[in-house]
Amino acid sequence: MSTTEQKKYLSDIHLEDYTEQYEKGYANADTMVFCGGRRTEALNGEWHYAVDQYDTCLRQKWYKERYYDEKGYSLPIDYSFDEWPVMNLPACWNTVSREYLLYDGSMVFTRKFSCQQTEGEEIFLKIGAANYLCRVFLNGEYVGMHRGGSTPGFWNITKWLRENNRIVLVVDSTRRPEQVPTENTDWFNYGGVYRDIELIRVPGIHVRDFKIALVPDGTYSHIQVKVKLSEPVDTTAILTINGLGIRKQLEIKAGEGAQIIDAEPELWSPENPKLYDIKLSCGQDEVSDSVGFREIRVENGEICLNGKAIFLRGISCHEESVENGKGLTQEERMENIKLAKELGCNFMRIAHYPHDERMAKLADEMGLLLWEEIPVYWAIRFEREKTYEDAQNQLRELITRDWNRASVIIWSVGNENADTDERLKFMSGLAECARKEDETRLVSAACLVDGAKNMIADRLIDYLDVIGINEYCGWYTPDFEKLPELMANSNPTKPVIITEFGADALPKHHGTITDKGSEECQAYVYQKQIETLRKINYIKGMTPWILYDFRCPRRTSLLQKYYNRKGLLSEDKKYKKPAFGVLQRFYQELKDEGR
Repeated sequence: MSTTEQKKYLSDIHLEDYTEQYEKGYANADTMVFCGGRRTEALNGEWHYAVDQYDTCLRQKWYKERYYDEKGYSLPIDYSFDEWPVMNLPACWNTVSREYLLYDGSMVFTRKFSCQQTEGEEIFLKIGAANYLCRVFLNGEYVGMHRGGSTPGFWNITKWLRENNRIVLVVDSTRRPEQVPTENTDWFNYGGVYRDIELIRVPGIHVRDFKIALVPDGTYSHIQVKVKLSEPVDTTAILTINGLGIRKQLEIKAGEGAQIIDAEPELWSPENPKLYDIKLSCGQDEVSDSVGFREIRVENGEICLNGKAIFLRGISCHEESVENGKGLTQEERMENIKLAKELGCNFMRIAHYPHDERMAKLADEMGLLLWEEIPVYWAIRFEREKTYEDAQNQLRELITRDWNRASVIIWSVGNENADTDERLKFMSGLAECARKEDETRLVSAACLVDGAKNMIADRLIDYLDVIGINEYCGWYTPDFEKLPELMANSNPTKPVIITEFGADALPKHHGTITDKGSEECQAYVYQKQIETLRKINYIKGMTPWILYDFRCPRRTSLLQKYYNRKGLLSEDKKYKKPAFGVLQRFYQELKDEGR
């Protein structure tokens, strides 16, 4: 059909490629703005919303608010923005109302807000996370979109702003095979805008990126600083580190600057989470952060923190609560860290996607090492270039967001993928990207065991600093003898973290040690795993699966009740299963041994 012919008909009925016009204006790692110390204004609160299963907002362009035709006649419309019900954002719509519990699809959010602009300033919109696609419209114009449900999107909205504004967000949680993650996962697909919505005010020339860390040279006496401005100008910046007596001038050439500063900071560790208040001033702009300085590296098969070998006593954790889904409160994040520390952990694997940035900040403050991961999970479309670009961008957004966090020691590029040629190219590329973006941390992935050989033999290992291994001997592999055989058959030259082991247990359901789903069976699996793993020299850490039970639509048995029951605690975190004590006692023994 020609363009002329199309104009005879209603485009929202007949146009098949209606999303093509909205596949631009991407918010990505290169559009992010450093937020520390910024003046921000929250747009959290009451937003009007409507379920939009057929994407009619995009098809009919509701955001243009056309109520009359060119002759002044009123038009029939399929929406009433300010008469819709309200939802308090940030939120996961699945937990707001039972009728939306299993809804995957599009939902439209809108509100009005006023904004006074100062001459010369620019205003960015930041959406901390919206799952999975988020399209932004302001005052009848399309601003852009963000792809990826767990990292932030930033848009410069200065040119669209007025004194009084209408903002529309179209959020689509649809699971698609080409996305990252793909349509089949082992966790619940929460939809919504579930992290903060903010306006960020900056001067015309502003700090876009600010990175600071200890140089990983083994001396613990050099701090590296990297600055990137919004414009390629020549200027200077002033760096101040309170507590170290440092006030340095940094030269900026063509909008970028880097410098190494001699200093002897008190080193950050889980036992001593020392943070320094830091400011960077450049022209009319000033940013700040609280940063710890530490060094993480692999030496002679050991994971070394500040030059000392460390055993990573860990636990895995999803970002979820019964009441709030993925939209955890700060109190819930603190509770997770406190529970991990009560367990005896110095380490947590926050899986299988980037958690809220405040989790890493809390870990900095409370003293807990972190493994952070992107959702390259299971059978991703590894052969598809656009899928790789999506994964790489999510990785870069995560690294950019959390670069200054001392607690984060490992970037993970994925979990449980079959060792194919396409996957090797895909994930080795991500590993190289992580190393290029950040030379101060380790790179890993949670790999599968080679089941045919019963050994650690993934080809991706060549590209990793630390090997993550998921194994479920005693559960999915019922024969416990497979575990010592696996360890004996393997001879890795790099440190190994057992990133998953465990067993389901319905809280307060009892039986024998061979009754699947009983607390006794889960505790026995932990005992047998620990009995073997503690003897293996190349294992330098573990993050059993998982801290507490979490929702999963795949888990439909009478004992599971649509939850993955491998948690050491119940889903509300009020009940500790006996396996909690088994792991806690083992970690106490390791601590007593100085590990």
